[in-house]
Amino acid sequence: MSASFGDRIAEYTRRVNLALDKALPAASEKPERLHEAMRYAVFNGGKRVRPLLVYATGEALDVPAEWLDAPATAIELLHAFSLVHDDLPAMDDDDLRRGQPTVHRQFDEATAILAADALQPLAFQVLADLDKTSYRARVELVRLLAGACGSIGMTGGQSIDLASEGKRLSQEEVEHMFSLKTGALIHASVVSACLLADALPRQHFEVLDGFARGIGLAFQIKDDILDVEGDTDVIGKPAGSDAELDKASFPGLFGLDAAHERCDQLLSDNLEKLAPLGEAGEPLRWLARYIVHRGN
Repeated sequence: MSASFGDRIAEYTRRVNLALDKALPAASEKPERLHEAMRYAVFNGGKRVRPLLVYATGEALDVPAEWLDAPATAIELLHAFSLVHDDLPAMDDDDLRRGQPTVHRQFDEATAILAADALQPLAFQVLADLDKTSYRARVELVRLLAGACGSIGMTGGQSIDLASEGKRLSQEEVEHMFSLKTGALIHASVVSACLLADALPRQHFEVLDGFARGIGLAFQIKDDILDVEGDTDVIGKPAGSDAELDKASFPGLFGLDAAHERCDQLLSDNLEKLAPLGEAGEPLRWLARYIVHRGN
């Protein structure tokens, strides 16, 4: 495709939103309050970066978009589940998410916990219902996403994050935490499309695997930068919350200049990693630049 990937974002966002709407129970279906909270958690805005990474990787590997809808949907459901839990009083205790009241503020704490608990298994149901690919591919997708959201993925990363508040971590320790907390699901977004590709060369898988790990790290460092430099009305959540909670953020530990430098370095390195894909890697190059240069 010759047009910029940015020109196709609206269509891909529409695709995944339709798939999410289909996957989620109607708010009118009992228990209504739980289903309303689940929908609120998923449809309260959001850039859909993870689904876009699924579709961009699919473009690079010539995987049909209709095959990608299920992993894109499942990954976004897992992302929503993690945000609801992260915002709870026992975690980050945030009042705003994407410019709207967090789920436990809009509803109540118990309903928020149940909504997140219901979103997680729904993601795996979506994968189980995928009928456009082989049984083996479905099993591998389930394995990939289970690892990405478990104790060796984003849940483990959140645990390390909580345990690290007020501590002085090394850069290696911070980046390991980021690779789990944020990077694991971003990595799964790219690799999920690889699992659906036809006869993917090993070299190309290794290229995309490395790219996915690097861009996930860049995403979290940029998030940390926005927490310092961003405005609450723009970033959609309270600015400065990392410092207030004494979190182990990259700018807080190493300074804002170092955070910008590391982010730029990661972008340059990851654009270079995509060189073996040639022009086919352009959708991922576009998204990599967007992730590092975004304003919210």
